[in-house]
Amino acid sequence: MAQKNNLQFSIREYRPSDQRAVLSLFRDGILENVYPAFFKAMSHPDHVGIALSISMAGYVLGGSSYFQGLLFGCAWAGLIYYCCYDIYEGYMMRRLSTDMADIQAGYLENPDNGFWVAEAEVNGQSQVVGMVAVTGKRVEEEAERFDDWNGGVIEGGSDFGEDAGDGSYGEVSHLVVVFPWRRKSLGSELTRKASDFCKERGFARLVLDVSSPQTGAISLYQKSGFVQTATHCNTHTNRWFSRLARINVMRMEKLI
Repeated sequence: MAQKNNLQFSIREYRPSDQRAVLSLFRDGILENVYPAFFKAMSHPDHVGIALSISMAGYVLGGSSYFQGLLFGCAWAGLIYYCCYDIYEGYMMRRLSTDMADIQAGYLENPDNGFWVAEAEVNGQSQVVGMVAVTGKRVEEEAERFDDWNGGVIEGGSDFGEDAGDGSYGEVSHLVVVFPWRRKSLGSELTRKASDFCKERGFARLVLDVSSPQTGAISLYQKSGFVQTATHCNTHTNRWFSRLARINVMRMEKLI
């Protein structure tokens, strides 16, 4: 049992009885990124200029109608929001139909994989307040590496490859912490759990993929010793959606 800021939690291996709580946490953890992505995209100077231009066009076409000007501007904002939502919702559905469809078989029955939950007492009841997963990669892939975040290929090499021994590594995913438990070291403890597991399995490094709007997660990973080694904008959706949403996928790595 760990205690941080007078709050107690324990990190343990996933159990089948955790499925409902874990899937709910996973869905919420993915879709909560839609709004930050939307606001980040809309604050970009290009989008601000386009929104103003479209609003002005609506104002003129509507015969000096402020309502139509506002309507045109809202239509543009709605398109940007839809692009952001489609990217994260698409990722969530892909994972729910693959590794998250059977956590027991996908993670616990493979000695190189792991899935853990953080459990705490909330209002007198034990609840899952965080989780993290690791997928072991034993075979070094050729030239380009597959990116599970978006189903695409990462461009750009990694300076870590030369020091990676036999090329084995652990891929960290599904790190989610519920809001009341954030900024209380739980995320760091879950990251440390993944790192300790990878050390035990003899992996040379940790890797993970994170989207650019996830500033809190990026900050956590940097504090945990991860550095960015590659980036791209292929989010495994319509390429125009990716461009409009202005979401980049960052690969971060850490030697262990």
